[in-house]
Amino acid sequence: MTLAILAVDLAALATVFWIVWYFWASKGKAVTATVAASGAQEIYVRVKGGYDPDRIAVEAGRPVRLLFNRQETAACSERVEFPDFGISRTLPTGETIAIDLPAPEPGEYGFSCQMGMLRGTLVARRDGGGDSPGPHPTGAAAS
Repeated sequence: MTLAILAVDLAALATVFWIVWYFWASKGKAVTATVAASGAQEIYVRVKGGYDPDRIAVEAGRPVRLLFNRQETAACSERVEFPDFGISRTLPTGETIAIDLPAPEPGEYGFSCQMGMLRGTLVARRDGGGDSPGPHPTGAAAS
């Protein structure tokens, strides 16, 4: 085996490890939903090449309202599904769609597009704490 072949093999192996880590093993910081006047926890989620934020922290035991705004026309992002809650909604381009979830028990609940390519996680914690305040539809940070 020549040095060039060894270098190519190592580069390919490193690429495979990076892909596995990026798509399946990495967990970003959770963004915290804010409590609205209704008492539900709310957060704005932009849909454009993925969900932003894709990891949302909420307080367990309190209802959740997710405000999805799809800013693309890709077929994959036209639906969002919450299998643990039995919820599936169409996301028309350019419209903000509210999805109300019942008060979750502590744990992690996945959501995705109908093809499973775009994915996110709702993290229900007893203290509700996340890593940063969530965005509002205006784009301003939560107070």
